[in-house]
Amino acid sequence: MAGTAPRTDVLPAEWWERLGARLIEALVFGVFYYILFIVLWGFFRTVGMAEVFGGRLPGVFAWLVAGLAYAGYDWWAHSRRGRTFGKAIMRIRLLPEGLPSRVLLRRTLVYPAPVMLMGIPVVNLVAGMLLFGVGLLILMDKPLERGPHDRAAGTRVVKDLR
Repeated sequence: MAGTAPRTDVLPAEWWERLGARLIEALVFGVFYYILFIVLWGFFRTVGMAEVFGGRLPGVFAWLVAGLAYAGYDWWAHSRRGRTFGKAIMRIRLLPEGLPSRVLLRRTLVYPAPVMLMGIPVVNLVAGMLLFGVGLLILMDKPLERGPHDRAAGTRVVKDLR
């Protein structure tokens, strides 16, 4: 944010803390994806569409819905509490606090929203490279360890020592 100096009394979250938070969330949303996939597979099979797109249709829809749910949750959690449940478990949070929802939406659209594309054949390669690039940029950005999504919103992820 323009005119706002970064706080110096907080430590940036380590890359492994951020990765741990995302992996915890991925586990939960992965379970959601598989449940949704089974339901959609049963539905598409019942209506005679199980073989459309080589049988990939239930997986594509399940991934899009789960990815949209994850992106929506990420935006909502950061807007309300400044952290997701994965960040809470890893004891990290987002700064500055109290950002407008539209700023946090910009952050979510850069990452994790591209996760929605991971279920689409061929497009998933580009989305995977984008997400890998986000991780690399976090590792390379010293000392604040911010990714492009953090830069887009003027945020950083820090240790929650409260």
